[in-house]
Amino acid sequence: MEVHYSSKTDNWSTPVDFFSVLNKEFDFSLDVCASAENAKCARYFTREDDGLSKAWAPNRCWMNPPYGREIGKWVEKAWKESQRGATVVCLLPSRTDTKWWHDYVMRGEIRFVRGRLKFGGSKNSAPFPSAVVVFLPPETRRLWSKVGS
Repeated sequence: MEVHYSSKTDNWSTPVDFFSVLNKEFDFSLDVCASAENAKCARYFTREDDGLSKAWAPNRCWMNPPYGREIGKWVEKAWKESQRGATVVCLLPSRTDTKWWHDYVMRGEIRFVRGRLKFGGSKNSAPFPSAVVVFLPPETRRLWSKVGS
């Protein structure tokens, strides 16, 4: 398991209980970053499928992307797909000092996770804080803004 706490991997399997709470709220239809072993939805994209090249809209998407150098591309894709009609809920490392955080995450609803998650059923908590970021389609954001008026 020590590989999960080093730079040897960029895959952090979503904790099932954590996902279940969000799935009750959003009723996800597509896991955009998965493998057959860790997919959280019946429909999912694997590395081989290359989710960055696929259309996500109009699905309700779960995204726990690879946390390596490519994460910015995934966050950008999530934002752009939300503008095309997808709801995208992202589990991300809380890296508030990065370009991708400021360029895209700041446009979504940010929910900071209290404490550190235990990914993939591991005994140890992650060595970084996490956040859930929700990107809603423009029409959904407009509806929510009218509810508060």
